[in-house]
Amino acid sequence: MDKRQFSDCNLQPTLAGARVIVRPIATTDWAAMFAAAADPGIWELHPDHNRYTEQEFRLFFDGAVESGAAFAIIDRQNNNIIGSSRYHDHDPVARTIEIGWTFLSRDYWGGSYNAEIKRLMIEHALSFVDTVEFWVDESNLRSRRAMEKIGGTLRNGIYFKEGSGDRPYVVYEIRKDR
Repeated sequence: MDKRQFSDCNLQPTLAGARVIVRPIATTDWAAMFAAAADPGIWELHPDHNRYTEQEFRLFFDGAVESGAAFAIIDRQNNNIIGSSRYHDHDPVARTIEIGWTFLSRDYWGGSYNAEIKRLMIEHALSFVDTVEFWVDESNLRSRRAMEKIGGTLRNGIYFKEGSGDRPYVVYEIRKDR
């Protein structure tokens, strides 16, 4: 198999839907993205409960920029940044990639925004992988329900990520052949 076919994937495209634009994150997004993330309610079920603070969010934001695979999510109606997401752990041999680190301002919860964002990112990813994975903290029921709403299939078992200590995760997946 020609390895070049795997190296041609674009991990930071601009993706446009009816309600959102998912575009590469930029250092100039800091103030607007922090404003979108500075609500403690966004992070209450997240392992990093303090990510709403400037210090903790700065680590998240800098990691997103450095990843080369993260996005700012823009509301098309008002051009405001409403959240972020990113690709991670692309394995061209296994033909998998993870989508994660997603957050949305609470004004955008419960509707079709998350579904549209994930649909855009999944469709793009499935152009160069066969499986998209979503690692979710086992106790984060809100994120687990969101994965089920977009059609994620729960893998059997509990998983642990390197660098996450003993925090248990469940993994949802969406396969190209579904």
